Amino acid sequence: KLALQNTAVDLKSAGGRLLLSDLFSSYDMQLGSHLDFVSGKKKAFSPPPGGSLHEAGRACDLDLMAMKIPLADFWVIAAKNGLNPIIDQPTKGKSESWHFECRGSHALVQSYYKDGKGTNFEKPYQAMAASAIVSVGVKVDKFVDGQDGAYVQSALIRLGQTIGNMDGQVGPKTRDALSALGISSASITDMIAGVDLALEAKFPTEFFDRTSKSPGLTH
Repeated sequence: KLALQNTAVDLKSAGGRLLLSDLFSSYDMQLGSHLDFVSGKKKAFSPPPGGSLHEAGRACDLDLMAMKIPLADFWVIAAKNGLNPIIDQPTKGKSESWHFECRGSHALVQSYYKDGKGTNFEKPYQAMAASAIVSVGVKVDKFVDGQDGAYVQSALIRLGQTIGNMDGQVGPKTRDALSALGISSASITDMIAGVDLALEAKFPTEFFDRTSKSPGLTH
């Protein structure tokens, strides 16, 4: 939210407007979008549920015409505010040139998998997406009945711990990592409370400031 607000301010100063065509997708919305892609009704790639940062509210699709500035110039503004493009060059008209992501600390999960520390996702990007999705309380089918466990494991990876696969199953490696951080593993409630405190201390901008009012966004 903060990234979008700051980007909107900077873009307005440059003479343009930040207009969103898509932001958050629920599980059912993502499934529908994926099925439309599979059937050919939709040309742009859309992964199945559990694989899109839209499901975590961390991806947005933008109206490029409303920007009023070259896409390459917008990339500079986006980077300044923590928004990442999904394509490798600012080529207007290229598929997904409108798609930007605020990966935040979940980029650490992608790096973790790129380094081979986890092996249960086909692509590191998918692990990052699953981390972001489960962290906002949205179901990830891959974790089956281990949604809370995956939440804890996602946090531990972002906190610099090595726990093997993020799979939702709380085993010895997960418990050892919790112990290394001084977090109780007596119950899943204790684990979540402990990692939440550690995450907020390490990544304060990813938590709401409850002491001030937000300026809000115009949709």
